[in-house]
Amino acid sequence: MHIKFNNLRKIQFLVLAIALLGIACIAPKQHHYISFKTAKEFQAFLNRKTKPYPLLSAHRGGPMPGFPENAIETFENATNYQPVIIEFDVALSKDSALVIMHDDKLDRTTTGSGLVSSYTYKELKKLTLKDDDGKLTKFKIPTLEEVLRWGKNKVLFTIDIKRGVPYEKIIAAVRKTKSEANSIIITYNANQAAKVHELAPDLMISATIKSPEDLERLNKMGVPNDKIIAFVGVAEPSKSLYEYLHNKGISTILGTMGNLDRSAKANRNKTIYSDLIGNGADVLSTDEVALAGQQLDVYRNQKQLKFKNLSLK
Repeated sequence: MHIKFNNLRKIQFLVLAIALLGIACIAPKQHHYISFKTAKEFQAFLNRKTKPYPLLSAHRGGPMPGFPENAIETFENATNYQPVIIEFDVALSKDSALVIMHDDKLDRTTTGSGLVSSYTYKELKKLTLKDDDGKLTKFKIPTLEEVLRWGKNKVLFTIDIKRGVPYEKIIAAVRKTKSEANSIIITYNANQAAKVHELAPDLMISATIKSPEDLERLNKMGVPNDKIIAFVGVAEPSKSLYEYLHNKGISTILGTMGNLDRSAKANRNKTIYSDLIGNGADVLSTDEVALAGQQLDVYRNQKQLKFKNLSLK
């Protein structure tokens, strides 16, 4: 009887273990969310008034197999890996709806063909998105307002604007959804940055700065340092540029999409992403959210970096 009882206990334990494993397998992943209570708190973080905490920016939202670029479902998936900044693209439909799309044409990323601007929003809603491998998904083209409403208390945004989209319409959507505490407007030259700042002097702007002269030009055109986050390009700049910008209270974004991402994928045992952060980048804009995130987790743990604005849900 004693032997039988032990065997029964073993069987019960095994069944329990299998059940728990099954629950773990089907349990949803935890989402890593980042949020700020006010626009002032958000800007204080970007102005380096609080302890720096390195972040990833998911380029075009972090597409992966089964998750197409510029889709809300893809944005949500990216939060399974990291607290993220979501970089996405805004285009105009034929009837001036603000939709999330990178290319001028629909062919590469949707079941449609031809120019985005040739379709009304009602027509665009009938299309379905494809992932980067061309495989069909169930996901649809979202609007800017849908994205901004989804992202509240979940992610930060850098909003990239395609040709022909007025900044006024983007700013109006940010105001309507009260997204000032998690939105950054991307600009590509000093004239654009000056225009956005004139239209919305309280909003944060991503501006390309590859030299001190670039910042001086922005300042002369009325864009103050406390409203700038600096995009320093897709090749690592000198440490002196990082130091110059940090001394001005300006956080930096380094784009790793392209050569840096390819190098990291080819040398997975190296610490390429964490080294880029260690050299001075505050944000890495990447196509490799999972790989870069693994390295940033190790870096943050080594540096014992904590951040109160993060949550797991």
